[in-house]
Amino acid sequence: MGDVAMMVPVLRCLQNSYPNCKITVISKKFYKPIFEEFQNLAFFEVDFKKEYVGFSGILKLFKDLKNLKPTHIADLHSVIRTHLLRFLFKLNFYKIRSLDKQRSERKKLFRSKNKIFKPLTPNHYKYCEVLNRLGFDIDLSKHQFGGSLSIGHTTKTKLGEFDQKLKWVGIAPFASFQGKIYPLDLTQKLIAYLQQDHNVFLFGNGEYEESKLEVWTKSYKNVLGAYKLGSLREELEIISNLDLMVSMDSANGHLAANYNVPVISLWGLTHPFGGFAPFLSDQKNMFVSDRIKFPKIPTSAYGKKIPKGYRDVMRTIDLNEVIARCLEILK
Repeated sequence: MGDVAMMVPVLRCLQNSYPNCKITVISKKFYKPIFEEFQNLAFFEVDFKKEYVGFSGILKLFKDLKNLKPTHIADLHSVIRTHLLRFLFKLNFYKIRSLDKQRSERKKLFRSKNKIFKPLTPNHYKYCEVLNRLGFDIDLSKHQFGGSLSIGHTTKTKLGEFDQKLKWVGIAPFASFQGKIYPLDLTQKLIAYLQQDHNVFLFGNGEYEESKLEVWTKSYKNVLGAYKLGSLREELEIISNLDLMVSMDSANGHLAANYNVPVISLWGLTHPFGGFAPFLSDQKNMFVSDRIKFPKIPTSAYGKKIPKGYRDVMRTIDLNEVIARCLEILK
């Protein structure tokens, strides 16, 4: 979801520069609420488990997309499925460009030996490159944020009572892989401290994550379970109105950054140099694990690879420093 969320600032620039351009985003149905702010944007839902299964599904998807009569096609994912689609479109003389995932540079950054530790181009700018090569002049420096979403009655009802005078902090303690998750005992201390003077909204999904979040929600007065909302649209209502988001290297940080919410991001086996930092993130808001003690960091783009002895790398991120930075932003 983080890759999808990072499209938003780029599409804003595209729409602002070319207001008459009709855009179609092709992605999973779940992600549709991310793009509801856009005029002249259609969302084409794909389900690779039912309607577009296997190679025959790719052929069907190609035919369905052809019926949209696109003039320009941007592959912002660059995986096997989109490679096949790109090949089919090229055979039919469509103008199509794809994302350069900087694979060779990534290998040098993530390898254990002879690591070349230098930042890759952030993904937001790589998305812009694709559109530029299609002939669109996109400049992220001219990006303009939209407003926050209004919070609906349903969302308020599901969350229950909370102190309207307190500022709002979102905390998303989980990530897709263990190598990107701050130790839960330290996360609990962060929640316990911040909830004393702020409303803390907890984000997560799935049975395991929600069971952990439920314990904290019941334990502290000013902690609310955003995971109870049940839809991404309702979660975005809360996220867009936060005063601060604390996130792992995960999608929630990107979603918050899209609404100009300050994001404190915590990095374990991944690193901001990989190109996945939240949009316009302040360097002071990115807390990385100690590379002197753990020089193999970053080990991968997504934190999958955990070298021997590297399971607790995130304990080197000082909780007190994280709290201090939170309070500085919230002032």
